[in-house]
Amino acid sequence: MSSDDKISKVYDPSLVEKEWYEHWLDRGYFHAEVNSDRSPYTVVIPPPNVTGSLTIGHVLNNTIQDVLVRRARMQGCETCWIPGTDHASIATETKVTKMLADKGTDKHEIGRKEFLKYAWEWKNEYGSLIIQQLKRLGCSCDWERERFTMDDGYYRAVIAAFVKLYEKGLIYRGKRLVNWCPATKSAISDEEVIYREVQGKLWYLKYPLSDSDDSVTVATTRPETMLGDTAVAVHPGDKRFKNFVGKSVMLPLADREIPIIADDFVDPEFGTGCVKVTPAHDPNDFQIGKRHDLDFINILNPDGSLNESVPEQFRELDRFDARDKVVDALTKSGALEKTEDYTTSVGYSERGDVPVEPYLSEQWFMAMEKLAKPALEAVRKGDITFYPSHWLKTYEHWMTNIQDWCISRQLWWGHRIPVWYCRGNDIGKCELDCKDPIVSADEPESCPACGSTDLVQDPDVLDTWASSWLWPMGVHNWPEETPDLDYFHPTNDLVTGPDIIFFWVARMIMASLEFKGEIPFKNVYFTGMVRDMQGRKMSKSLGNSPDPLKLMEKYGADAVRYGIMLIAPQGQDILFSDERMEIGRNFMNKLWNVSRFLDMAGSDIDAEPVDELERDHLDLSDRWILSRLNRTITGVDESFDAYRFNETAKKIYDFTWSDFCDWYVEVIKSRLYGDNVDQKKTAFSVANHVMRGILKMLHPFAPFITEEIWSRSEPSEGTGENQTDIIVSSWPVSNDKWIDESAEGNFVEIQEVITGVRTLRAEMNVPPGMRADLLIRSDNGQSLKLNEQLIRDLAKVDDLTIDPDVERPDKSATVVVGKKELFIPLGDLIDVETEKKRLTEKIQSLDGRLSSVAAKLNNQDFVSRAPKEVVDRERKKLGDMKENLAKLKQNYTYLE
Repeated sequence: MSSDDKISKVYDPSLVEKEWYEHWLDRGYFHAEVNSDRSPYTVVIPPPNVTGSLTIGHVLNNTIQDVLVRRARMQGCETCWIPGTDHASIATETKVTKMLADKGTDKHEIGRKEFLKYAWEWKNEYGSLIIQQLKRLGCSCDWERERFTMDDGYYRAVIAAFVKLYEKGLIYRGKRLVNWCPATKSAISDEEVIYREVQGKLWYLKYPLSDSDDSVTVATTRPETMLGDTAVAVHPGDKRFKNFVGKSVMLPLADREIPIIADDFVDPEFGTGCVKVTPAHDPNDFQIGKRHDLDFINILNPDGSLNESVPEQFRELDRFDARDKVVDALTKSGALEKTEDYTTSVGYSERGDVPVEPYLSEQWFMAMEKLAKPALEAVRKGDITFYPSHWLKTYEHWMTNIQDWCISRQLWWGHRIPVWYCRGNDIGKCELDCKDPIVSADEPESCPACGSTDLVQDPDVLDTWASSWLWPMGVHNWPEETPDLDYFHPTNDLVTGPDIIFFWVARMIMASLEFKGEIPFKNVYFTGMVRDMQGRKMSKSLGNSPDPLKLMEKYGADAVRYGIMLIAPQGQDILFSDERMEIGRNFMNKLWNVSRFLDMAGSDIDAEPVDELERDHLDLSDRWILSRLNRTITGVDESFDAYRFNETAKKIYDFTWSDFCDWYVEVIKSRLYGDNVDQKKTAFSVANHVMRGILKMLHPFAPFITEEIWSRSEPSEGTGENQTDIIVSSWPVSNDKWIDESAEGNFVEIQEVITGVRTLRAEMNVPPGMRADLLIRSDNGQSLKLNEQLIRDLAKVDDLTIDPDVERPDKSATVVVGKKELFIPLGDLIDVETEKKRLTEKIQSLDGRLSSVAAKLNNQDFVSRAPKEVVDRERKKLGDMKENLAKLKQNYTYLE
């Protein structure tokens, strides 16, 4: 935004982006209210963690959302894009714990209440960082509606959901196997487990039979867990061990007798065919244990050390120290048969950065089967559509094999579970021995069974996903029935990553159907993963993760937004490099330059609406560009409706750069600078109309530059747009009356001729400033004859002959375009002998290089040993050289 009436020669994003964003905020364009006269369009932002900062993945995701929202706003919808942040229990607690530790403070020494004070202070100081960064990107969120998953209203929603589900019997407390992080001493979700390939060992252990000298051998990557074994399992069809089933073995070191059982889960082809069964420390063993009613022996303390359930010599040892000591003891006892190197995938805690342990722990669980059925059906029958559609199979697989959800976490920062336990009455131990938990949205004053006020709240907090699954409803203060909730829910589109299809998307569908009786959104667009040009995942450790703020400083927010949208095909990963942002910046500069040209060329012209122009005053180029504009609008809408955003961006790019800038604007220059007032006004009116159509289509992708140019462009009189910012202007609508197939066909014919001439001139080294003669042999040259001046201007032609019987002049270059032959006499344009010498030298040089490449490819040692991509590159090089050599030889013949 600038007060300067003159458009500067160079576009500087830093001069306009901040000012326009503040202008939009001041005008309240982002804010939505219940409006019965408009259709609502709602999007909820996938709430980023308060611990986070903007990544290139955030740029992709939020740009797509903003594109959808800005287009809906221009289509006249009451657009409501709700922003917010997630409290991120484990991530935030980890950061705050570290911050305190760096100051010499242990969180357990200061206690829960004091720790939470520090956590809130940290959140208030750092939690809004990513919100400010989203504003820098240009996100048109309704910031008046910003939510946090632990603000008061949202907290009440989370607690209400827990109580409702508990009362329906869908939340229960039980002992199950969970992902356990020994560093944070908490259960964690599958999403917080990061798998790494680790070079480890495979230990083969001999377990002697109790009643004979025979033994069975099992293999394990975690020998310390053998202290918790409660069985050895074989496949029931494995004849090798048929006589062993029903017998027992003595567990080495523990001196405990355990049975040999048969179970279909065992793969007889893997290892020895016998597997150790540790139900308390392996998810598959857990299921075997339940099927065979085995003992479940937990051998670990919460910090990962070994507990009282193991022999004394191993107690209180860290699990990895215990591993070494167990292996040493097995070796000395003769129970270690052999050891092999082994590569395995180990799950690490994302925040604790330590190997995760499958851990038998008493936790709160949510029964999922009843919740999952309607959520699966809603997607199957098309109430919710996935883009791309192949994610439906992934969704179906998970939902049909769903397990109960561990919703409790052993943390302090988060939604504390609304459960209290009675510890006895005021006088002494409660005679009723109250065991049932007290579940309440509000803190109870006393035990409803005995009246005691000695109550203690459950120390655990809820899994972060157990709050964010309510996001589409919770942001509107559910469970209250508010006008906002009724109007803005369900939302229209959700944009998210496929990595959280289970953790978040599926659960939001379940929550909305369970609590609201309707779907939470109508469409889900799954973005691809942003990778570097080598296909690697973006990572700080690899040093390949760009800083979006630095990219925006260098290229401008619009260029970054548009650049990444061009390279983001639906359902595919995005290969990112800074050079891709150059494309966005170059396009912004192109747009700026053409707007500047039109501003200067039309400074003394009042544009008219194209509908009021006399059709017979429109020449071929006018009819062509108006037809192309309306076809582009249709194509853009079709791509939007199919959620193919890169195609949408590419269609706008191609039309703007090629059709409008490179062709139409060049064509009309002679009219704009000519003396015919009517022709000048017609050309500028059409150009202005097309330019404003481009700005409208481009605005959702590049909001800042389009608003800046729009504010300076001249609205056609009588359109009513002169007082309207582009952000709230009307989305362009295609008008079939401007579709002109004849004009498009005739103009394409002229384009082909002009392009053919330009190519010939470049190949024959004709000086750019020299005008040439052109002869065209064509049986149907009527359209060309009607537009001779156009060909003369753009192809730099003096004498133009169009005739079916034209003869090829001596020493003339030739090209065939469709059914037309083009001849350019070269004698007066170049020094023929000098050009022949130049071509001869190029032919000889290229011939030599071609022979070298051909020899390399004929060498079988090279072809067999070199990497495939190197061989393919050499083959392509050879093909290109052959094609160029043929062109050079053809050009030489023109001069003979």
